[in-house]
Amino acid sequence: MTRTNSSAPVRSVSPVWLVLVGIASVQLGASVAKSLFDEVSPSTIVWLRLVTSALVLVAVARPALRGKTRQDWLVVLGYGASLGCMNWAIYQSFQRIPLGLAVTIEFVGPLTLAVLGSRRLRDLAWVGLAGIGVLLLGFERTDLDLAGVAYAVLAGAAWAAYILLSAETGARWRGLDGLAVASVVATLLLSPVALGRYGDQLADLHVVAIGALVGLLSSVVPYTCELVALRSISPSVFSVLMSLEPAAAALAGILVLGELLAPVQWLAMTCVVVASVGATRSGRTLADPVPD
Repeated sequence: MTRTNSSAPVRSVSPVWLVLVGIASVQLGASVAKSLFDEVSPSTIVWLRLVTSALVLVAVARPALRGKTRQDWLVVLGYGASLGCMNWAIYQSFQRIPLGLAVTIEFVGPLTLAVLGSRRLRDLAWVGLAGIGVLLLGFERTDLDLAGVAYAVLAGAAWAAYILLSAETGARWRGLDGLAVASVVATLLLSPVALGRYGDQLADLHVVAIGALVGLLSSVVPYTCELVALRSISPSVFSVLMSLEPAAAALAGILVLGELLAPVQWLAMTCVVVASVGATRSGRTLADPVPD
């Protein structure tokens, strides 16, 4: 994504703004995808998104496959499976409940992981605050169904697994090689559903074009922004900014899809965001860059 005479301007951009642009891009991509769910299945959109990101990452990284051990491949296969499950589950959730609520529930996964193993009660209190936020969602049933909540929980669990496997993958695969291979794995795992059950939808060039756009907005652009930003800011600052994801998803839902939330739902989201910021400021980072 480089351009001639562009190195100086890119360096002049604040890394904080780069992260915020990445967050906005992810949620814009999600809202664009959801706007098509009446015509196209979430599985089709997710598959097109994964195909787009896999093609771009493989072209950029050109991963070296020779000399890898059986354990290297097992790790990256698990990494790819968690990536595919995370994306598929959250899009299934998007179809059923508002974006902001889905991302709020999903975020509990990496937040819980951030404080697991801590011996400080203060850290465990942040998980409790996030749990209160999720419980508050039960007091306002508008646009909320159990299947959508369950898919968001699954996405959060897959995100936690993704975080754990990202560290192991990074230790075994250089640069972007592991993510590139994992993206291919995720694409292949979802292919039987996307090509078998919903293959006829891929004959529509409009659907393919929108799916590619979602892939750029939700994977390629944010990951590039985050990768550049992390060269200049600490992981803890990055994690604080990532804590804004639920609020960004809610705003995207309002502006693009007209998904208005009840006051109780905003309060629930605030609990999760505050818990995420608190856990991060206590010295626990939430995640590496995730093509969520």
